[in-house]
This record gives sequence, structure tokens and C-alpha cells, in this order.
Amino acid sequence: MSAGKIVLVLVGLLAFGLIAVGLWAGGIYNRLVTLQQSTDAAWAQVENVYQRRTDLIPNLVNTVSGAANFERTTLTEVVDARASVGRAQIPAGAAPTDPQKLAEFEQAQARLGGALSRLLVVVEKYPELRATAAFRDLQAQLEGTENRISVERGRFNEAVQAYNTAIRQFPAAILAGMFGHTVRPYFKATAGSDRPPAVNFDFGKKTATPAP
Repeated sequence: MSAGKIVLVLVGLLAFGLIAVGLWAGGIYNRLVTLQQSTDAAWAQVENVYQRRTDLIPNLVNTVSGAANFERTTLTEVVDARASVGRAQIPAGAAPTDPQKLAEFEQAQARLGGALSRLLVVVEKYPELRATAAFRDLQAQLEGTENRISVERGRFNEAVQAYNTAIRQFPAAILAGMFGHTVRPYFKATAGSDRPPAVNFDFGKKTATPAP
């Protein structure tokens, strides 16, 4: 074989190798982008359901504040907690990458959830308020929203787990950093986080205490 043909063969093999590497890297890149988009979409759903709860607060406050002698301190706590949620928002457009920002967001949402629960306990003293159609409508909406929060948080964690696993596995781990992919934080499990907070307006019935 002449020297010219050898050079052509080598050039061909090199070109084939470069194409193969390019296809391999492109496949990894596309998979990581798909998983990243899944986490962003799951996060958008989390934001939607939390925003839905936040949007219900003014209606709830307006409804209960109409009751005579309703405890103003409890209402103020709910309003302040709702404001703290607004201050802890994560920039829109993508799932959070900063664990501290997600923790601040989660703490603000937990504060709002706690204030809301305490408000509903106070409502026990106002049977005439609980009998109104407006309050019953809020009951249904809040129950549905709390359930959706639990579901969407779980789906978000599943999406983040798939993404974080992918960028740590070989061979994607070799290129993940070059493509700008880094580990994303989860919602952290807390006591009772495996079930949505109870939104119980039927205060005439006793709620069973869960087993330890």
C-alpha cells in the first residue's frame, strides 16, 4: 500500500473516531438536557400549587375576618407568613440549584402552612362561620391544594433524583461538568412530610391520634 493510501486510511479512521465521539457526547448531552428540563417542569408544578395556596389566603382572611370578635392576632400571623413566602421566592425559569435558597423557600412555606393550620383551629370557636357556603368552598379548595402540594413535591424529588443520578454515573460524569450540569437540591423530608397537612373543618369530630 502506498504512503498516500495509508494517510487516507488514517485520516478516515480519525474522522470516524471523531464522529463516534461526537455522537457519544451528543447523546449524553441530550439525555442530561432532557432530565434537566424534567426537573424544571416539575419545579414549575411545585410553584403552581404553592401559589394556589397563597392565592387562597386573602379569601380565607376576608371570610373569617367578617366574624364578630375574630382573633386579630391569628389573622395577622397568616398575613405576615404569606408576605414571608413572597420574599423567599426563587427566581423563575428553572428549578433551584442553591440548597440554601430552597431551604429558605421551604421554611417560608412551612411557616405559612403552620399559620394557616392555627387559623383553622381558631375557627372552631365560630360555628356560624363554618356553616357558611364561602367557608365550605374554601375547605374543598384548601384540601385539594394541600394534596397537590404533597404530590408535586414528591414528583419534583423524583425528577431531581433521576437527574442527579445521571450526572454522577459513568460516562456522563466525565462530561456533566463541562456541560454545566451540577447536583440539584431536594425537598428535605421532615416529620409528617409523607402526608399532606390536615385541613379539617369538621371540628365536631375527634381526630384519631396517629400511632408513634
